[in-house]
Amino acid sequence: MTYSERTRAFAALHNPGTPLVLYNIWDAGSAAALAKAGAQALATGSWSVAAAQGYGDGEDIPLALLLQIVTRITATCDLPLTVDFEGGFAQTPDSLTQNARSLVETGAVGVNFEDQIIGGVGLYSVAEQARRIAAMRAANADYFINARTDLFLKEPDPEKHAGLVDQALERAEAYAHAGASGFFVPGLTDATLISGITAGTPLPVNVMMRGSMSLSAMAKVGVARASYGPAPFAKAMKHLGEAFAGLT
Repeated sequence: MTYSERTRAFAALHNPGTPLVLYNIWDAGSAAALAKAGAQALATGSWSVAAAQGYGDGEDIPLALLLQIVTRITATCDLPLTVDFEGGFAQTPDSLTQNARSLVETGAVGVNFEDQIIGGVGLYSVAEQARRIAAMRAANADYFINARTDLFLKEPDPEKHAGLVDQALERAEAYAHAGASGFFVPGLTDATLISGITAGTPLPVNVMMRGSMSLSAMAKVGVARASYGPAPFAKAMKHLGEAFAGLT
């Protein structure tokens, strides 16, 4: 299967109402475990990958090391892989395009690309983030760019999330025109508000599963992709510590 065929096959897994479940991994070993368990596709989590190597989140891990980890995953597992690429490890369009090309060369078929300013404050403007997405798209015509907005993660009060939906949809429209393949709204957990997002954009919508959110509820409101962020890594590390503490 060619790279273009693999990217199209991955995109085809995004069906509103039948969410693609991505239980985020951090290395080739965790990838193999999910492949054995029957996963359809794989996704790294930036926090998890960084923490597994002793780094903090927020592009603290060196890009070269991240690319090495991704290369090991794609070399040892046949499932399509999408990578949490944070802010692309760059500011300028040319550097973003080059970094995205380097990621595509690892065999990854997609990226998460977020609109918060890594190492700064707030979010990029709609226009600036659209330019950044266009630079990411210039790296390859086919790979899946999951455009993430941090509007909801930046607002810790869920009662204020309803007032952010229109801003999110404005970003979704601009990001789609710039070349995004999907729209990611981590931090938004209210099913009614999520329904407003899925109804307001033609892009397949990705949510991060938190708290009492269920896959069945997300399916009912038209979600196309459900991911779990750092939770799988945190649970695995908790189990590891508890198993050691319980040795007799």
